[in-house]
Amino acid sequence: MKEWVEALKEYKVLLGEPEKEELKRISYDSRKAEAGDLFLCMKGSKLDSHDKIPELLEKGVRLFVVEKELEDLPVELGKTEGLSVIKVENARAALARLSACYFHYPAKEMLMIGITGTKGKTTTASMVRSILEEAGYRTGLIGTTGIDYAGIHEESRNTTPESYTLQETFRKMKEAGCDAVVMEASSQGFKMHRTDEILFDYGIFTNIEEDHIGENEHKDFQEYKYYKSMIFKQSKQGLINMDADFADEFWKNAACPCHGFAIEKKADFQAKNIENLRQDDFIGTRFDFVHGEEVESIFNHLPGEYNVYNALAAISIASLLKIPMDKVKSALSKIQVNGRMEVTLQRNGYTVIVDYAHNAMGMKNLLQTLKAYHPKRLIVVFGCGGNRSKERRYGMGEVAGEMADFTILTADNSRYEKTEDIIHDIETTLTKKTDKYIAIPDRREAIFYALKHAKRGDLIAVIGKGHEEYNEVNGEFTRFVDREVILEEAAKLD
Repeated sequence: MKEWVEALKEYKVLLGEPEKEELKRISYDSRKAEAGDLFLCMKGSKLDSHDKIPELLEKGVRLFVVEKELEDLPVELGKTEGLSVIKVENARAALARLSACYFHYPAKEMLMIGITGTKGKTTTASMVRSILEEAGYRTGLIGTTGIDYAGIHEESRNTTPESYTLQETFRKMKEAGCDAVVMEASSQGFKMHRTDEILFDYGIFTNIEEDHIGENEHKDFQEYKYYKSMIFKQSKQGLINMDADFADEFWKNAACPCHGFAIEKKADFQAKNIENLRQDDFIGTRFDFVHGEEVESIFNHLPGEYNVYNALAAISIASLLKIPMDKVKSALSKIQVNGRMEVTLQRNGYTVIVDYAHNAMGMKNLLQTLKAYHPKRLIVVFGCGGNRSKERRYGMGEVAGEMADFTILTADNSRYEKTEDIIHDIETTLTKKTDKYIAIPDRREAIFYALKHAKRGDLIAVIGKGHEEYNEVNGEFTRFVDREVILEEAAKLD
């Protein structure tokens, strides 16, 4: 029997002798399928690729994995010779199993660290990767900002890519010399079986709040929480933020040994004596990392308490891996995460930060964090995406009105709406709280205005786009990176 058939574990042969067929290539997109491929048919929310079988047969595909019985499949199957068809209960799970087999189980050849949570995944992953690389690990990174390894960057549509892409990426990382992978493991990744066949050496849980609930996501919070907890069924060891909501529940139900980290509660790893630090060339935090009798003073080059949690998770993993503390300190003292509380410019006594905050909750958390640094003025530059819920605009307008000393309203992926109309919606709640704002629809001009009028002691937050590298208007994408524009406009002032 062929190895790939055994990898399916549970299956039913409907036609032919698949056990004798070679696995030459895997396809699950009918547009890209070729003769000789094994094609997996899936029932999606909008498309059922079982319906594509007739055109796949015309392309020369003769090996299928399906989710339906023979009588429920297109009649063309019964009229075509030389077919092999296998039925499985879940084609997405089958795709993960076949992909891991096809690429020869690359995840087993590297140190695997998975991170899940509502907030903090991207920053924590970047911190863990930075520490690992400082310690000599050649490390790949997979997450919201894309795929990075060995100087290569690839874009990704999903925080956790499809299982085939994951396994293919692991193999490419290994062949490029990587011996470790740090990846964000989303709840959708677990639900859609993208992470199947991965056993993490360490699984990290950062926190959980109500999010990603709705059509094509999770039906309710209970389901969302369940899939977050799946990381501890796929890890050798777990690491849990014990200050997070439902942490005790996650700990109790974990299927692997776990360690805890916390600021407030007692845990294996703790952060104490937290200080916010701001100088002309530094903004961040200092805290004591406490593990048993060990106490180390840590400088984190990312501001805010929630970044202390992210750093604490990363240091805890480093401690479990017995990475020397001087390597940890060096990595965290210079960490930068694209679009996540990213200190982009410090000059003339003011600081400019880029952040991905793009809803009221994220914006409130960000502005609360920045206020703790007691800026002379807290200035926020933001807009809202077009063709999205107007509630986001109203919420962000209200938060800006309550918390910012001055607001500059501008564009942010207006899509098929007029930027001026979006700004008007934001103004309906903003103006109930303040009159200290200006509207400048052109985002570049808005950033220049903020820099030109900045004063010593100001903190300027340019938010909403974060790591994004484009601006979307009427279906057209043009390059626009907040970080780059800030530096370009600052150069004009020089």
